[in-house]
Amino acid sequence: MPRAVAGPEIERLIQLLARLPGLGPRSARRAALHLVKRREELMQPLAAAIADANAKIEICSICGNVDTRDPCTVCVDPMRDPSILVVVENVADLWALERAVAIACRYHVLGGTLSPLDGIGPDDLNLASLIARVQGSEIKEVVLALNSTVDGQTTVHYITDRLRDTNLKVTRLASGVPVGGELDYLDEGTLSAAIRARTLL
Repeated sequence: MPRAVAGPEIERLIQLLARLPGLGPRSARRAALHLVKRREELMQPLAAAIADANAKIEICSICGNVDTRDPCTVCVDPMRDPSILVVVENVADLWALERAVAIACRYHVLGGTLSPLDGIGPDDLNLASLIARVQGSEIKEVVLALNSTVDGQTTVHYITDRLRDTNLKVTRLASGVPVGGELDYLDEGTLSAAIRARTLL
C-alpha cells in the first residue's frame, strides 16, 4: 500500500475526488494538486458553490429533475412545448438532450429502467407518476428516449403497453448510424437497426 504524501485532509480530498465518475486515483491526485495550487482561484469558490448547491438542491416534484427549485427550471419554462413529454432514464440523459438543443419540451425522469434480474420492477421507478401525469393533461406525444439496452427496451415495451388505451402518440428515438459514422466500423446490431429505421428522402 502506498504511503501518504500529504496530510489527512488532502488525502481525504483525493479519496473523495477519486469517487467521481471518470476520475481514478491518479487523476484524482492531479486534480487535488491543481486545486491546492490554485486555492483562491478554484478551491475556495468550488467549496462555496458545493456548499451553496448542497443547501438548495431539490428533486422536482413534477418531472424528477435535479435543480435548486421545485418545480424545476425546465418545468416552469413557458417557452417549452407542453404537448410533448420526453421520458428519460435519469437526469444525466435529460441534461444530454438539453445540450443537443434538439427539442423544447417537458421531461419525465424514470429514475432507472425495469430490470427483473436486479429486482427492479414498476414500483421502483417513477412509472405511476408518468401514467398519472399524461392522463387528462395537454400532453399529445410521449417520446421514449431510453437507452437501447435490454432493460431499456423492456421499459419501452412496458410503457407502450400502459399507454396503449390513451389517445397519445408514443414515439421512440431513432437508432442506427451516428452522425459522422462510417458503416465499416459499426457493429451488426447498429447496422440492422439503421436499416429497419430507414426514412424516405
